[in-house]
Amino acid sequence: MTSPAETPIDAVPAGAVDTAPGTVVTAAGTLLAVRREDRLEIYDTEAFLGGGAPLSAVDVPATAPAAPLGGGAVIAEADRIRSVGADGGLRWELPHPPWRGGSGPPMAPGTPAVSPDGTLIGVLVPAPDGDTECGEPLPDGLPRLCRGRDVLLLVDAADGRIRAARPLNSRASVVTQRWHPGGRLLGLSCWTAWYSWSTWWVAPRRDGLHLRGGTRMREVVGFVPGTERPLTLRRAERLAPDDDRDELAVHDITADEPVVRYDLAELTGREPENRHADGADRADGGHRESDAVFEDVCTLNAGKLLVAARQQRPGRRPTARHWLCSAATLRPLGALRYPEPPGPATALGDGTWLTEGPRGFRRWSLPES
Repeated sequence: MTSPAETPIDAVPAGAVDTAPGTVVTAAGTLLAVRREDRLEIYDTEAFLGGGAPLSAVDVPATAPAAPLGGGAVIAEADRIRSVGADGGLRWELPHPPWRGGSGPPMAPGTPAVSPDGTLIGVLVPAPDGDTECGEPLPDGLPRLCRGRDVLLLVDAADGRIRAARPLNSRASVVTQRWHPGGRLLGLSCWTAWYSWSTWWVAPRRDGLHLRGGTRMREVVGFVPGTERPLTLRRAERLAPDDDRDELAVHDITADEPVVRYDLAELTGREPENRHADGADRADGGHRESDAVFEDVCTLNAGKLLVAARQQRPGRRPTARHWLCSAATLRPLGALRYPEPPGPATALGDGTWLTEGPRGFRRWSLPES
């Protein structure tokens, strides 16, 4: 019998945008932003899909993460956050201690997160190294932090003022932020070397940033549509004996453990973690080498998720694979089948999605049945 994960679902071509390669940074409402190395282009979504020109294009350093903001952009650099207008002119600038460099030059570990209404920006900045004690704020407005802790800032998008700040138990080299569509919650994930992901559910309020809960070893990828339940992705990192599974999970922000979880090994035809075929626990702890790296999850509509992975078969080139899963149960509905190899996917919010490729972008929809 064919498992649901192997049931083919044909992706229906719904248009193409033949253009220079780029990466969709965000697609929300009527606007879409594309990153092309040292430039951020902002489009009306329908105009972009029709091959139209951008509303604006902002020069951005090639190594600096950036997000669209009011026709311009907010840019995270090694030692500052700055906002620029559509003409490239500086709106405001917020200096901060420089990020620590790894093997290359220091750079910001993630993209600033602009709230759905465009009024607030979530930004993670590093704490100063050294014996800085907790206490009164520093002269530049940053909070005086305990040594080695990064800090989450909530910044006013209009003028760059710090509206709230919260120290976190993190020294991040990768940062992911996802706003709830209603702006009531911010999911924040920080990856720290030898420690994996630390994730928090943060509620912005008039009196500061409140941590509602969180999880470990899982990256926030969004929220279940119509709820305040975060959606996370766990990847096998093998930092501990039992850390060899890929898992999709739904969380209640007030509970420590996920309320729904799904072992993604089933998508690639491998046995779920720690289980024999008869359901009994495996004596070897379930260790396995996965041939798939799960990269992202996006919401197609209220009931369906697209799970994307890069799969490596012995002797073959890596290929991208996409599965359609239920937003309620996380279980697979089928494997998406394309007439050409797909690239990274971005949902457009209307049940269609884009894939990126060497010749530009392709738009897809689900079959009517």
